[in-house]
Amino acid sequence: MTNTQMMDTEVNNGVNVEALLGAREALDATPEAAQFKWRASSAWVNGTHTTTKIDTFFGLGEEQSRGKEFTVDTDHPEIFAAEDNAATPVELVLSGLAGCLTAGVATIAQNRGIQLNSVTATIEGDMDLQGILGIDDEVRNGFGTIRVNFQIDADASEDDIKALVAQSQKRSAVFDIITNPTNVFVTVD
Repeated sequence: MTNTQMMDTEVNNGVNVEALLGAREALDATPEAAQFKWRASSAWVNGTHTTTKIDTFFGLGEEQSRGKEFTVDTDHPEIFAAEDNAATPVELVLSGLAGCLTAGVATIAQNRGIQLNSVTATIEGDMDLQGILGIDDEVRNGFGTIRVNFQIDADASEDDIKALVAQSQKRSAVFDIITNPTNVFVTVD
């Protein structure tokens, strides 16, 4: 199918590109409104089980509320002498990366007039636990390598699909957070 044929066909990937482009234009005119603060508040439950609540954030120059609260639990598997009540925090990092990249693919496909039929991202991260457990101080605590594999069925050429993924990676906030240093300040009250 050529790009001309695709443009003549109604594409619906569930993304309101017009609203996103309108927001981009508005934020370009008022860059101070583009300053956001995302928040999460975690509380220890027991053992390695933690519950995190997410509801409000700051953006567009004022406090924002979603109208509902999201709850995310984390824990560790039984092989770490834990209760395995939820995914591990590092698995949620992988989930965040998968979600951000996949959302990007859908948004960019909609904007480029490409109909998606299915998108699956499989992510795998390598970690040597000798660092976390204090066995070897030379071993990094975090991921050494992360691999993302997309399976995308779309009404587009292989090159167009690869371009979707490349642009998603370029614009992904989570990809940026994982691949570039981020200042993190930890305090105790």
